[in-house]
Amino acid sequence: MSPRIPALAWSAAFAASLLLGTALKLWLAARQVRHVQAHRGAVPAPFAASIDLPAHRKAADYTIARARFGQLHTLYSALLIVVWTLLGGLQGLAETIGAHLGDGIGAQLALLGAFALLGSLLDLPWDLWQTFRLEARFGFNRSTPALFTVDALRNLAVSACLLAPLAWLLLWLMRASGLWWLWGWAAFAVFSLVMMVAFPTLIAPLFNRFEPLPEGEVRQRAQALMQRCGFALQGLYVMDGSRRSAHANAYFTGIGSARRVVLYDTLLQQLDPVQIEAVLAHEVGHYKRHHIRQRLVLTLLTSLAGFALLGWLATRSWFYIGLGCVPQPPQAITLLLYALALPVFGVFVTPVGAAWSRRHEFEADAYAAANSDARALGSALVRMYRDNASTLTPDPLYASFYYSHPPALQRLDRLHVLPGA
Repeated sequence: MSPRIPALAWSAAFAASLLLGTALKLWLAARQVRHVQAHRGAVPAPFAASIDLPAHRKAADYTIARARFGQLHTLYSALLIVVWTLLGGLQGLAETIGAHLGDGIGAQLALLGAFALLGSLLDLPWDLWQTFRLEARFGFNRSTPALFTVDALRNLAVSACLLAPLAWLLLWLMRASGLWWLWGWAAFAVFSLVMMVAFPTLIAPLFNRFEPLPEGEVRQRAQALMQRCGFALQGLYVMDGSRRSAHANAYFTGIGSARRVVLYDTLLQQLDPVQIEAVLAHEVGHYKRHHIRQRLVLTLLTSLAGFALLGWLATRSWFYIGLGCVPQPPQAITLLLYALALPVFGVFVTPVGAAWSRRHEFEADAYAAANSDARALGSALVRMYRDNASTLTPDPLYASFYYSHPPALQRLDRLHVLPGA
């Protein structure tokens, strides 16, 4: 059979999936806008005593603005995918680089780097608008043009230093072994594990300042909580998140001796010691309920399947022809086409990952309620919803599809601490 026939079928399947996925995203965003707008005029009864109407309306307006911004960016991203693939943009970039550098591994790395750099530049206007217009409009942006520029350049430099050696190894394996995908997955697995140790201790400090949680009631409560839960970690740190944003958060990071809990400095400003203890108990709950281990195992298994699929597709000429490339392109083209195509089909499994993540959040909340003050956790969540302008009235379908954390009403109902109830 001529490779043109399966190539046409592949092109059609790719185009249909891209069209359907884009339409689905736009439709869900439109539902979110309509639902939030319809409930903008009144605070939900359970929250009436803790969140005033101006704060509720701000959260609605912020959510609507972000959803509409997301709709425009979704259309833009879909157009870029079409240009890179079906319209031959990636093949054109490869030919331009190949004409000057040949087809060696150096040229392949240059192609990967050029694609990444062009992608960053093409997305830069959207990043600027989101930071200095959208976030600033609602009082969240604290970054400056100078800091934004330094962050962008530093991010490019760190990404190049980390990913270039991995890319070189993968390209070399693709030329040297028929089982390159298996060895490539092994290299990726090792890289992922190393990054879980290196990120909190070596990489994150390049972008933010981390200081040990200072002495005082918060630290005393945190230490008592860790002892009570039998949880040992490298440390409790405060991050200077306020340099860039007024949003507040806390997170667990690292594995083994590098694991740590990080609190944004904005969180310490917003919550009292009892509430912070409850938030910390929630983060400990993720570890005690083995969420970190489960996510790591799932990442390794899905990445193995992904590398196996990539290894199979790499030998199919229709895979390249159908996406605007020559039948036997440079190895970097294989990687880039796969990176472009996978999200086009992966969007349809988004709600599965989101549902699993929400389940983990419920489990961590339950752990926190059993090992700290459930009402303090509930009041902390309400305060964070208010101060982060998170809507209390998301569209149910939109939330089911995207939300990695349960909506406020569900979360507090599960904790049995609904305010005003």
